[in-house]
Amino acid sequence: MKESIYKTYEDLPLFLNAATVAKVLGVSPSSGYELMHEPGFPVLRIGSRIVVPKEQFIKWVDEHTGGGK
Repeated sequence: MKESIYKTYEDLPLFLNAATVAKVLGVSPSSGYELMHEPGFPVLRIGSRIVVPKEQFIKWVDEHTGGGK
């Protein structure tokens, strides 16, 4: 598994693209891209660009790792 360059949520940019999502989660870029196309993943579409708002990403991670319980 790849090690994330981000050590805290504060280090993340305001919006994450597929490459950043992949780096944070320690997965391949293609896996990050596929995740962003999954139903229920919190994306924001701006024209042809797809990004994830930082706060929504943090919430999604918490909900999917038991942190939201």
